[in-house]
Amino acid sequence: MCLAVPAKVTAINGPVAEVDVLGNRTSADISVIENVRVGDYVLIHAGLAIQKYDEAEALETLALFRELAEAMDE
Repeated sequence: MCLAVPAKVTAINGPVAEVDVLGNRTSADISVIENVRVGDYVLIHAGLAIQKYDEAEALETLALFRELAEAMDE
């Protein structure tokens, strides 16, 4: 099973973007996606941005991830 997570692009340096996933910052290869800009949301899988992602859907998905994390802490 594969899992891709939404991430917000916070900086771009050539083919690599710094992204934020629920407050965790990491880098991702954005070379397979055209016209990625700071502020865009992308889906990240294994360090590779595989597609742009609608902001509203990204925020909804991230909210579900937060709910799951909170439920696991209970």
